[in-house]
Amino acid sequence: MTGPAPDRAKVALVTGSSSGIGKAVAERLAADGHRVVINSVRSVEEGEKVAAGLPDAVYIGADVSVEEQARNLVAQTIEHFGRLDVLVNNAGRTRAVPHADLTGASPELWREILDLNVIGTWQTTVAAMPHLTRTGAGCVVNISSIAGSRPAGSSIPYAVSKAAIEHMTRLLANTVGPEVRVNAVAPGLVETAWTQNSDFFAPIAEHVRKTAPLRRVGRPDDVAEAVAGLTRAHYTTGQVLLVDGGAHLI
Repeated sequence: MTGPAPDRAKVALVTGSSSGIGKAVAERLAADGHRVVINSVRSVEEGEKVAAGLPDAVYIGADVSVEEQARNLVAQTIEHFGRLDVLVNNAGRTRAVPHADLTGASPELWREILDLNVIGTWQTTVAAMPHLTRTGAGCVVNISSIAGSRPAGSSIPYAVSKAAIEHMTRLLANTVGPEVRVNAVAPGLVETAWTQNSDFFAPIAEHVRKTAPLRRVGRPDDVAEAVAGLTRAHYTTGQVLLVDGGAHLI
């Protein structure tokens, strides 16, 4: 038995979507019928390849930590597709710094992480909001982390940035309804090229496999499934959905 044909009218912009979680989210939303904007800063060739592999997608390079580029990313999305229904704020960065290494979390690192993870999310959302509002059923999904609510994560600046994103999610949801819903997905450890090749994450992954109720670390598709669900959850806003295999229970 087949479901309804995909609605190719809706448009989703996924920042930081040339690889990893963002790529999986873009592919899932495309499979659900969205026309998709792929975005990255440096990995242009990879981003263009992702876009070329989807039914109706375009690649737009932009650094959302720069206000003008964030605005231009949204403007080009509207110029190309004529509308915007879903914004997924996935672009982010971190650096592995043990939490006890206070001097390692330099002011420069704080600014680098907060500029993209927090300010970039804010700037892109503000630029997108008039277009999301115009649809009458716009949706924002922010990508957070389990580190946003627990004393965990690759560095203290990263964890703080994710805590800020989660509270931003709640504040925006309380402000922009009923026309736009705002939610967040908070993954636990997810297998990506970066985490798989990092000595920092190897013991964490082993601990999760041994102790988390679902006995495995996450995959990008697990996060994409949660994002797709929130785009369809029309009576849900201001929520942060943990996608961690139950790791928060241990």
